[in-house]
Amino acid sequence: MNKWGNMQISGFDVKSMLPRWTYERAMKASFEGERERERIHSIADLERRQRAIREGIERCVGGMPERGTPLNPRITGTVRGNGFRMENVIFESRPSVYVTANVYIPDGIREPRGAVLLLCGHREKAKHCDEYQTACHYLVHSGLVVMSIDPTGQGERFNRYDPETKHAGMTGVRDHENVGRQCLPLGDSLARYMLHDAVRAIDYLCTRPEVDPDRIGVTGHSGGGMQTSLVMMYDPRIAAAAPGGFIMNRPYFLLTGKTQDAEQKWPGFSALGFDHEDIVLSMAPRPVLVLATTYDSVPIEGPRHTVAVNRRFWELFGHGERLGLAEDENAHRFTVPLIRAAARFFSTHLLGASAVMPDDRIELLPPEQLLCTRSGQVIGELESAKTVYDENAQRLAQFEAARLSMPASNRRSQSMDWLRAAVQEGRQPADPNPRYAGAGEADGLQVSRIVWWSQRGMLNHALLFAGGQVADRSRPVTIAIWDRGTNSLEPHAAWIREVCDSGRTVMVLNPTGVGPLLPHLDVPGDDPYKMFGVLDKHTDELMWLGDSMAAMRVYDVLRAAEVVRGSAYLDGENMELYGFGRYAVYAGLAALLDPQIRGVRMDRPFRSLAEWIRNPDYDPEDSLSFIIPGMLRLFDLPDMDRWLADEGRLLSGPPIPDVNPQSCQLKE
Repeated sequence: MNKWGNMQISGFDVKSMLPRWTYERAMKASFEGERERERIHSIADLERRQRAIREGIERCVGGMPERGTPLNPRITGTVRGNGFRMENVIFESRPSVYVTANVYIPDGIREPRGAVLLLCGHREKAKHCDEYQTACHYLVHSGLVVMSIDPTGQGERFNRYDPETKHAGMTGVRDHENVGRQCLPLGDSLARYMLHDAVRAIDYLCTRPEVDPDRIGVTGHSGGGMQTSLVMMYDPRIAAAAPGGFIMNRPYFLLTGKTQDAEQKWPGFSALGFDHEDIVLSMAPRPVLVLATTYDSVPIEGPRHTVAVNRRFWELFGHGERLGLAEDENAHRFTVPLIRAAARFFSTHLLGASAVMPDDRIELLPPEQLLCTRSGQVIGELESAKTVYDENAQRLAQFEAARLSMPASNRRSQSMDWLRAAVQEGRQPADPNPRYAGAGEADGLQVSRIVWWSQRGMLNHALLFAGGQVADRSRPVTIAIWDRGTNSLEPHAAWIREVCDSGRTVMVLNPTGVGPLLPHLDVPGDDPYKMFGVLDKHTDELMWLGDSMAAMRVYDVLRAAEVVRGSAYLDGENMELYGFGRYAVYAGLAALLDPQIRGVRMDRPFRSLAEWIRNPDYDPEDSLSFIIPGMLRLFDLPDMDRWLADEGRLLSGPPIPDVNPQSCQLKE
């Protein structure tokens, strides 16, 4: 069978289809957003767009947590610096969610003044690493109060930490992605928590006697630039902003071929017609300075374009000079020239003064003096300290309770409406035009290859296996879906033969991105299923578009069923689905949506998204492939099983020949 599974599809460049399809959809969304921005001709038009952006980003991150809970701030230490004092502060952004922060206060303050919230990028030490400490020093020496906080998963806020061994399971980007994926089935983004932490930090700054609440700015670089962007869109209290190492736009980013971290993914943002241009225009006419390096992984063309096309919105107010771009010839880093530019910018707009650059006064503090906790981590030291893993579990429990409170029939009806929309809305129908492309024999079974259009621009593919002589009469069909598709035939060979010997035809399906349809690898020999691999890249883009790989593949199964029903050689009235492993979810969800499918059998399936969320040590490989964002707000996989069983369509039977799941993890 292997030679059949490894044969490529002739006649079409199928490996380029998914990249091209996602790119074209993303560009279409970008052009639609551009047209909407071109329709802004007045301040009233602009303000309507700004309100839509604020509502849109809140929706995309899953809604914001409660803001009215007590901050319970405490100062755990004070350090004298050269011309300032630095206070180590801990506050609760949410109950038992402790945010560690350094607050820098210039000497000689006699009245409230401007302040800057500095949001850290992906440095493990965060607020107490040299790069961000340097930024704080330049800002405080310019006369500004400065507050720098540790993001979740960094600094003193590791999510995976054993206080006894002092071992961190993972930090920074890996931790963000690990826990961020578990936010998605809940309809959330990790950005929800980072944005809320920043908003509560601003709440805290507003309580400080040294700070004028009307003169608070925000800055950050890389991941900190992303957090700055979120705050710019969401919090109208911000008086000035300097996002660094993040502002570009989607068309330029798509050309880089990169993936983005969990908190940098805002599901549905592109589908709502928004892009990075909207991040910037959300601030008009408040001052904005975009910070960029010319040799960055963020293409310099992106920030140059975004600043240029947005200037007219500031000019509507007569303040075109308030929007600027500062560049440094350097790589991806919050460089001293960019820090100096930010200090001048905030001094002008928050202090009404020209900053004198204090290069000779910068004396960084020892990192241990910037720690807010004795141990260096809130976990294990502060009572009942919660991580985002805990918050996901709490959020899950709330949705489970809400689901149980709904009448069963209403919940099923709402779930089906939601699932149907998630799977089918926005698809571009196409005549399947099925074609048989070769036939032969494998291990005594008749084999043929079939190719058809699942939707416009996207081919699907399958191998048909039948026992004995293929007669003129149509045969009952079992459509099979498993990891790696026809590139993983050998582990399932005994099952294929058993089903064929029972008189059925087996259709081994390759939905989008599976088997021969796997996109070209960025690096030959690379693992396409790893975290941040090529499949993750396209799944990320689908989520920005309000879609998902799981929803797309469920749609592919439905289209495969249509192809079977339209075939003169296959019995569409006697059609079953078979799913193995994680990909069994596609079979189950497709059966829910297509009542003409007689039954579905799922072997060793993924049993519960809720249980997956409760396990932080899950296998990350290909783990975005089974997530439809927001599903757990209405139902989980046990509900799917129960509904199919109620209809008599959840099949069971004798044990199938043993398949070693590990043997299915073949690399293509």
